[in-house]
Amino acid sequence: MTGTESQIEWAERIRTHVAAEFHRVAAVLAEVVARQAEGDRAGTHSLIAILAEKRDATLAHDYAGYFIKEWQESDGRVRRLLMDDPRSKAIRANRESRER
Repeated sequence: MTGTESQIEWAERIRTHVAAEFHRVAAVLAEVVARQAEGDRAGTHSLIAILAEKRDATLAHDYAGYFIKEWQESDGRVRRLLMDDPRSKAIRANRESRER
């Protein structure tokens, strides 16, 4: 990771928290899959895949300032990142149309 020694230390703490939050959201989605009917599981599996993609892209950043600036205040950020993705919106819209 690049940055000053103190920035790197700070960013690594934030990065650890961010990784744990991605893991927590993935675990919640896995619990949802376990309770869903077969027809609904595909969409949730897709959400888990999107989340993994977002996690990999986020954690790949090698600049300490990215984590300090973008993730210092991360309450609900992982969930918003997932829900704001156009693919997630399409999955939710498809699910809502099937429920009608």
